Amino acid sequence: MNSIPQTVTEAAISTIRERIQQGIYPVGSLLPAQRQLSEELEISRASLREALSTLEALGLVTIRAGKGVYVSRARAARTQRWRFADQVSLPDTYQMRYALEGFVARLAALAVGDEDLAALDENVEALRAALVEGDFEAAAALDFEFHMRIVALAGNSAIESILRNSAEIMQESQRLPFYQRELALSTHREHAAIVEALRRRDAGRTGRAIEAHIVAAAQRAGVYFPVPTGSAAPVTGPVDEAGAKEPRRTGKVASS
Repeated sequence: MNSIPQTVTEAAISTIRERIQQGIYPVGSLLPAQRQLSEELEISRASLREALSTLEALGLVTIRAGKGVYVSRARAARTQRWRFADQVSLPDTYQMRYALEGFVARLAALAVGDEDLAALDENVEALRAALVEGDFEAAAALDFEFHMRIVALAGNSAIESILRNSAEIMQESQRLPFYQRELALSTHREHAAIVEALRRRDAGRTGRAIEAHIVAAAQRAGVYFPVPTGSAAPVTGPVDEAGAKEPRRTGKVASS
């Protein structure tokens, strides 16, 4: 991972994070206006928004619409322990999911039927109920079922075998993002966007929606990973109810 060059977004995240930790931007303070900050960091406004979304997912800042970006804490929110660290790293887990699930989601969009969509809709609503109740174990199981149903639709038995054989690791990677309770329902919204893309039988949109979801889930678990330059991967921020946002750049074993 260290051999991958920093993207401009990663560089911005590092710089802002360092300034927060050094007290240049104290806790409770308002960050400079986005226009000023983007000029100072020499990045586009879009890249800056991506960086701020990542910092918000890490619990360092709070973005208040129409009011600005406020520093929430000096250190990233403590994440839950990754209990499979002796087998595979958490970033590698999300990267593998990103690589495999984006591909199979595109295939699934070409094969999905009405009965499949009805089952996915039911799963999405059950997931929402579990999240509202704070039953994260049940939510992780529903999350796994959702992703594996899409994998099965793609018809690639090799990928399905890899992911099913990593079921415990996948479900743990899906459970961790739920511990940021104020963001837990993001998974429900992102799943709904994936189903909407499938309903339209739009392969590209479905792939982008699931890639955006995996990257966002990783960030809610405190993991930020880049994807190769030129990838179509969307990155942070919510996926709207109608479908995935346009790609924003960020992405090896297991699910969200």
